Amino acid sequence: MTKASKLSRRERQIMDVIYRLESASAKDIQVSLEDSLSDSSIRTFLRKLEEKGHILHKEIGMKYVYYPVVKRERASASALSNVVSTFFSNSPLQAVNSLLDMSMDDISEEEIKRLEKLIRDKKQELKKK
Repeated sequence: MTKASKLSRRERQIMDVIYRLESASAKDIQVSLEDSLSDSSIRTFLRKLEEKGHILHKEIGMKYVYYPVVKRERASASALSNVVSTFFSNSPLQAVNSLLDMSMDDISEEEIKRLEKLIRDKKQELKKK
């Protein structure tokens, strides 16, 4: 992924479709978007995403099929890192606190237990280093 890889809202929506489907044609994307775009608009966004280094395409029959260059997990981690850096002064603690504040009514006891386990596991990793 290139450094100039900031995505617009629409580009993120298109990337979400491509990640969800693992690969997609312009028509697949058009059908998957809630508010439809013209075929030419989708192709323009796909060209821009390819120029930015987010996707590649292969020709299958008479159509281009697009697929992500970077696995979703890595792209998500990079995006989250940018959010933490931009909005939380590089503090994971502040970011997690904000997430918990936002979702306290929706977070289940099971999810809290899983978070506690993740923290315990991270502590163990740190001790081993």
